Amino acid sequence: MTVPSVSTTSTQTVPVRNGLARDWSQQRHKLDDMPRAIWKGAINFGLVTIPVGLYTATDNKTPKFKQLRKTDHSPIRYKRVAEADGKEVEWDDIVKGYEFEKDRYVVFTDEELESAHPEGNKLVDVVQFVDESEIDPMYYKSSYYLAPEKTGIKAYKILEEALEDKGRVAIAKVSIREKQQLATLRANDGVIVMETMYWPDELRAAEFEELEAEVEIRPEEVEMAASLIDNLTRPFAADDYVDRTREAIEELAAKKVAGEEIVATTSPEPTKVVDLLEALKASVEATKSKETKTAKAG
Repeated sequence: MTVPSVSTTSTQTVPVRNGLARDWSQQRHKLDDMPRAIWKGAINFGLVTIPVGLYTATDNKTPKFKQLRKTDHSPIRYKRVAEADGKEVEWDDIVKGYEFEKDRYVVFTDEELESAHPEGNKLVDVVQFVDESEIDPMYYKSSYYLAPEKTGIKAYKILEEALEDKGRVAIAKVSIREKQQLATLRANDGVIVMETMYWPDELRAAEFEELEAEVEIRPEEVEMAASLIDNLTRPFAADDYVDRTREAIEELAAKKVAGEEIVATTSPEPTKVVDLLEALKASVEATKSKETKTAKAG
C-alpha cells in the first residue's frame, strides 16, 4: 500500500531575549483571532450618520481541494493570459471591459466606475422600514455584521434598540466595492445584521411545464401529508444540524495521512414508491414511533 505524501510548511523562529518572542507570539495569535472589517463606512438614518465597520457573519467550512499533478502531487497554478496571443498579463496591464456585444467591449477606468455611484461607496443609506414577513427569503444573499466605530456607539445602540422594539427591518441601499446592492438591516442579539439582497429582476420566475400537468389528489393524501408535517414539527435548534459530509471528508483525510486504506462504501438505492398514500401512512407511523421513543428516553 502506498503511503500518501503530506505537505508541510516550516517556519523559522528568530531568537529574542527575555522571552519577548513567546509574548509576541501569544499577542499575534490574539490579533489574528480578532475580526477585521472588510469595509468601513456609515449608516445614514434620517439626519443621523453612524460610522460602522462591515464584518463577515458566516464562515464557509466546506472542505477545499487543490488541484495537483497526478504524478508528483505538485500544486497546479494558473496564469492570467491574453486570448489573442497566450502571453501572460501583469496586473498593471489589466483594465475592466464591459461586453456590449459578443467579443466587443467598452473600457472603464476606476474613476468612471466610481461616478456610477452618486451616493458614494461608503454609505448604507436607509430608505424605509418594513415588517420582515413582507420580504420573500429568496431575496436574501449574504449576511454581515455592522459594528459601530467608537464615535458612533450611542447612535448605533439607539437604532439597534429601536429596530428591536418595533420588530421592523430597514431597507437600505449600500455601495461596496464599486457595486450598489439592496440590503436589509435588522437587530439580532444586540448587533445590527445586514443582509445583502438580490434586485427584483435578478430572481427567476418559477416556470416549469411539469407543474402545469393535471394530477388527481385525494383528500386523505393531503391529510396524511399534513399529519406527517405535524409529527415532524418542533422548535428549530441550529445545533441539531451538522455537516456530515464535511466530517466524513475530514475523517477520511486523517486516515489517509495515517496511511490507512480507504474502502469505498455503496449507497443504498432509493425505494420506489408504488402507493403514495401507503407510503405517507408508513411515514406517519414511523415518526410517531420515533416521538414515542424520544419521549421515553427523556
